[in-house]
Amino acid sequence: MSVDRDHVLRAAAALLTRKSTATMDEVAKAAGISRATLHRQFAGRDALVRALEALGIAECETALEAARLDEGLAEDAVRRLVREAEPASGLLAFLYTENQLFEGEEQHVGWTRIDDRITALFRRGQQNGEFRIDLTPAWLTEALFGLLASGVWMVQSGKGAPKDFTRMIAELLLGGALRRDETRREES
Repeated sequence: MSVDRDHVLRAAAALLTRKSTATMDEVAKAAGISRATLHRQFAGRDALVRALEALGIAECETALEAARLDEGLAEDAVRRLVREAEPASGLLAFLYTENQLFEGEEQHVGWTRIDDRITALFRRGQQNGEFRIDLTPAWLTEALFGLLASGVWMVQSGKGAPKDFTRMIAELLLGGALRRDETRREES
């Protein structure tokens, strides 16, 4: 019997985004396969997490392409990016908490590509006068990832409505990132 690797990865991603401490037995059950079959596909949790990392990077890069980051205002591109990243945000939130993915020399180069593209978007927004210049593009990039992860937990816990995901994240980030009229500050 052939096992659909993509099905197993997506089942694992769905489970691990809800329960990051799920065991390999629980992952196998969620995928509808035996533990032995799961271990033939992935030698252990680390191998599974690395495969999920590759899937997450691919989905994030797809979202980056769909968001058309170089078109129009940077502010609008951020909104498009949040909307396009929403389907993968649960997986990204799980991966964001997997420290071994971001430590040492074995960090996947895909994360650097993603960071570079998002950082370039924020830099463009600063150069165009849309975004504050006192927040570094790298800081804004990490803030975006943090808000995506927080948004997933809000929705999964029932504290936030799924329909509000994109708007709440984009507006919270942009509300802190947009350049303000200095005269308003003086009036306060």
